[in-house]
Amino acid sequence: MWVTIEKPGQLGKRRHDVEQEWTQQYGKDNWRIAYEWGSTIITRPDALQIYEDGYYEFFQREPARLEWLVKIASDVYDTAPTNVQAGLSYEHQETPNNHIHDVSIRRALLRLGRQFEGNRLVRVRWIGSEGFDYNPGVVPFHLPHMIAKGELKNRDGGDIWWHPNTIEDFYQRNKVLQVQR
Repeated sequence: MWVTIEKPGQLGKRRHDVEQEWTQQYGKDNWRIAYEWGSTIITRPDALQIYEDGYYEFFQREPARLEWLVKIASDVYDTAPTNVQAGLSYEHQETPNNHIHDVSIRRALLRLGRQFEGNRLVRVRWIGSEGFDYNPGVVPFHLPHMIAKGELKNRDGGDIWWHPNTIEDFYQRNKVLQVQR
């Protein structure tokens, strides 16, 4: 049986260290990250599907933004150009920070029957980047009423960088740490 211990909030660059602490405290394979979804708990793969659905719905509502991105970009990335190696896999994480929105964008395009046609990599996260408008902290979440309420930890030590009711807001606020009892 899995029991929710806390809402860990954003892990950021400290993800590896925090996960090691949890392994020491709770034991290997005795903890997991899951997500609140109303009155139930869903697994990370289910949460990633909902996260991806946010991009799919965004592109459905914003066809001009979809067109701009596919015409300009050869692919997208978050923290480093090596992020493109992940392709459609959420599990391929070669940098200290998770980069899942680039994967979600690729997967949403696949579901829409689209592909990149451009000639350059587009960064989709940082302020001032060409693809900032595709940042999960600015893209509205398609089911904002399902975003959990309450305080949010930031283990990375920085400010909360995303806006309310965005895809990132869902990802961070609904995250829970569970341990096996």
